[in-house]
Amino acid sequence: MTIEEAARKGGNTTKERYGPDFYSRIGRKGGQRVARERGPDFYSEIGRKGGEARVAQSRKLESERSEE
Repeated sequence: MTIEEAARKGGNTTKERYGPDFYSRIGRKGGQRVARERGPDFYSEIGRKGGEARVAQSRKLESERSEE
C-alpha cells in the first residue's frame, strides 16, 4: 500500500466515522487559531502573495500562447 492509498483510506474512514462536515469544523477551528496567533495582517500577506502568483501564472500562459 502506498502512502497515498493509506492516507485516502484513513480519510474515508474518518469521513464515515465523523461525517463530511467534520473537515469543515476542524478547518474553521484551525483558521480561527491562526487568526488569533498571527493576526489579520497574516491573511493580508498570504492573500497578496497568492494574487501575485496568479498574475505571474497568467502572464506565463499568455506568453506561451503568443509563442505558438
